[in-house]
Amino acid sequence: MIQMLTCRLPSGNENEVGQGIKDSGVPREEIFLTSKLWNTHQPNVKEGLQKSLDALGTDYLDLYLIHWPVRLVPNESSELLPVNPDGTRSVDRDWDQSETWRQMEEVYKSGKVKAIGVANWSIPYLEKLSKTWKVVPAVNQVELHPFLPQHKLREYCAKHDILLEAYSPLGSAGAPIMSDDSIQAVAKKYDVSPATILISYHVNKGVVVLPKSVHEKRIISNKTVIELSDEDIALLDDLAAKGKAKRINTPLWGWDLGFDDWYGPSASSH
Repeated sequence: MIQMLTCRLPSGNENEVGQGIKDSGVPREEIFLTSKLWNTHQPNVKEGLQKSLDALGTDYLDLYLIHWPVRLVPNESSELLPVNPDGTRSVDRDWDQSETWRQMEEVYKSGKVKAIGVANWSIPYLEKLSKTWKVVPAVNQVELHPFLPQHKLREYCAKHDILLEAYSPLGSAGAPIMSDDSIQAVAKKYDVSPATILISYHVNKGVVVLPKSVHEKRIISNKTVIELSDEDIALLDDLAAKGKAKRINTPLWGWDLGFDDWYGPSASSH
């Protein structure tokens, strides 16, 4: 059975994941390994990729994603999350993401990554990238759950054969999606946990789900998927439209990402 592992530089978990793979004895070809290009590495994708490969102790990735469509400029304040003297994030406002993608296509052709994709990309950003891409992103990894169903983005990605991956599918601390009355009611109906309902909701819709946990029992339970009725999927689909819309992850880039519920200058001005 193929095991899927996702890691990223800011979490500092690439070395841990690499050691875990080594200690597990599981053959590399039985692990689907994903990592992400961090914002400060966008000027040099090849270098960013090599750092991840070295940390993970592997010579290839199954999937490599642009973490955010935002280039950060390192300075003395921080290598990973630099800020300007006024406290704002050190963003390169002239950087063209199509150049990042061009370099992603190069590392894809090199064979060091088997597939390339993006994360946190909205329709305006994908639409702009589509004018120059030679390789269509295999994946768009975004925050996705009943409080943020992103129906239009789902349709757009399906039209272009871009697979959606859902992160934060269960919500997080401060965003108690699993305690919502409607989700609790559906869970009670099927006699399963709210987490199983939320994971099954995505899988039933053809979305890859990325629940995160460090607890063995939860990791095992997160593999449970059931078939939901069309009626229950529709109920979950409508929660956001009925006043429960909520985006959990909104890093303070000071840069609009083109989502309807983001902030900053309009995406069309980029």
